Amino acid sequence: MIPLILTVTLNPSVDVKYTLNRFLIDEVNRVEQVIKTAGGKGLNVSRVLKQLDADVGATGFLGGELGEFIRSELKKEGIYDWFVPISGKTRNCIAIIHEGQQTEILESGPVIQDEEMDLFLSNFSKLLPQVDLVTISGSLPKGVPDDFYQRIIELCSQHEKFVLLDTNGKQLQQSLQGDAKPNLIKPNEEELANFVGKEIQSQHDLLEALADETLQDIEWIVVSLGAKGAIIKHQESIYEVQIPKVQAVNPVGSGDSVLAGFASGISRNLEGTTLMRYGIAMGVLNAMEEKTGYINPDNIDWCMEQIKVVKLK
Repeated sequence: MIPLILTVTLNPSVDVKYTLNRFLIDEVNRVEQVIKTAGGKGLNVSRVLKQLDADVGATGFLGGELGEFIRSELKKEGIYDWFVPISGKTRNCIAIIHEGQQTEILESGPVIQDEEMDLFLSNFSKLLPQVDLVTISGSLPKGVPDDFYQRIIELCSQHEKFVLLDTNGKQLQQSLQGDAKPNLIKPNEEELANFVGKEIQSQHDLLEALADETLQDIEWIVVSLGAKGAIIKHQESIYEVQIPKVQAVNPVGSGDSVLAGFASGISRNLEGTTLMRYGIAMGVLNAMEEKTGYINPDNIDWCMEQIKVVKLK
């Protein structure tokens, strides 16, 4: 039986990508190529998991015509739609690609009502017995308290489910306050620095940050460093993961792909450095593709062979 992975995206969007030769301010810009996708960090995770042949369900909040568009995309991709309907309208997020740059226009999204949050938690509790792992990604929508992820993690803990969390700021702080902890978190270097309240200017600084008392009960901490690879803390050991140099076509979504890689690897019972190389490989492979949240599974073995893991501590 294929393990079922549940992804949580509480603030999804329809991602609209406009590609222009030049972006003209205070003038008409005509777009020939438009790409619209079901967006949000957790839905990027869902797509990559599906490409890795995982059995995937997705949940969060959806409303309005854009919410219906996302539901139709999930159906096309074979992802179970377990989203909760809301009275508000799901947002657009617009990316304008021009002259080697990317300008983003991000809507803040709907305000979630108390009864909609209660419905989500009720439905989530009913889904948990069916799933093996849970990934939680991205920001919280308006109206949702900062400790909401902590509530989700506590429910997962009650059902003894492995939780992978990718968020930052207040949500990350609040998510680590309770007795129930996520099994894996995936901050980047800047997010880790903000979390511990110290600048990180060297590998020594990073290792000191990983020694922060608040982080000691977390089994896996994956610190993504972009083109420099990653530093990974697994229990008491710390590793440097070195990645191959590739032609990065579109690095957006690589962090989400790493989270998907670790979720898939754990569901396949991969362990230790094999799991690290598998998880990080998905971030590299995503950067090599034009579309966000996509990988070429044919390149996984090649990429894993190119990745080196060095134990630091």
